[in-house]
Amino acid sequence: MRLASRMSRLGTETAFSVLAKARALEAQGRQIIHLEIGEPDFDTPENIIEAGCRALRDGQTHYTPAAGIPQLREAIAADVAKSRGIAVDPAQVVVTPGGKPIMFFIILALIDEGDEVLMPNPAFPIYESMVDFVGGKPVFVPLRQEHGFRFDLDEFKAGLTDRTRLVILNSPANPTGGILTKADIEGLANILRERPEIMILSDEIYSRLLYTGEFASIAAEPEMADRTIILDGFSKTYAMTGWRLGYGVMPKELAEQVAKLQVNSNSCVNAATQWAGIEAITGPQDSVERMLAEFRGRRDLIVSGLNALPGVECLTPEGAFYAFPNISGTGHSAADLADLLLNEAGVAALAGTAFGKYGEGHLRFSYANSRENISLAVSRMGEVLSKSGMR
Repeated sequence: MRLASRMSRLGTETAFSVLAKARALEAQGRQIIHLEIGEPDFDTPENIIEAGCRALRDGQTHYTPAAGIPQLREAIAADVAKSRGIAVDPAQVVVTPGGKPIMFFIILALIDEGDEVLMPNPAFPIYESMVDFVGGKPVFVPLRQEHGFRFDLDEFKAGLTDRTRLVILNSPANPTGGILTKADIEGLANILRERPEIMILSDEIYSRLLYTGEFASIAAEPEMADRTIILDGFSKTYAMTGWRLGYGVMPKELAEQVAKLQVNSNSCVNAATQWAGIEAITGPQDSVERMLAEFRGRRDLIVSGLNALPGVECLTPEGAFYAFPNISGTGHSAADLADLLLNEAGVAALAGTAFGKYGEGHLRFSYANSRENISLAVSRMGEVLSKSGMR
């Protein structure tokens, strides 16, 4: 079979590869603690499930408009307008099967071969994969632990060139758990106002999973709303990963093009899932607060445990549900230590390099697991590190 050359430029998510290895060990009788997958371990709230079931019983089993049913687009527009403090027309909303299609469609719509896309590193690997796939050039701004995994604004500005067409932001961030502060967002906006031709893709999928302070979106900054594509969704906030429901909020003329890409790919999002999404946004929000409180407790537990391990240093994440400790002091590379922990400790984690070259020296742990399992994982890791020569 002859594949198109572009397929060689397509990356993947290492989390699923590590999950496959972990499942293979489990098939051999090993007990594996899964800290590799970025998925809430909570069930979808019952009111949302019932809304989806009710929609199916009511006959919501047919095609829908490509950009989403009007009722969901209106609910999303109202929610984003309130949470970001901006005006949003439902015509700016495109509903997609998960958040990834927004990344793909926006990059397809905006990036020609040779165009540059400025993005954080380490970061969600699909950003780089999609830019490579369409023939664009990823340009990286490093996120360093000593700077709280935030942009150095001078480095950010230096990364912009005449070829830059898109900037990608992600706060709270995967894999670091870091955030862009209000001051950071203001600084980025000041820089980008000098380059009005550059669009901004702001991945805000973890915006509700913030432990302190208020969420800051660059779309709320003066002159930025008309240049910003907000990516958000239901997977993380409402524990709806398997429902596959996300959305983008963007300028109307771009929304029309993104809807056209959807017509050419998956046609539309499952109808019943969209009605469940309306209930998620407009219904009770107490489940979100309970989940956030539990994640906060797990965060504190894993950070304390990791910092007690020899050769490991971990900042306290400010959002999402990931810890990104520096493991340079162990004497292992990120990939080697991830393999060692999986095979010897039965703890599945990801090498920081799965998120880019600046992830070397780090591991990513998802603390979307029980406190009992987190404590057991830390204990097992301590035993393995001690045996490997760390004291």
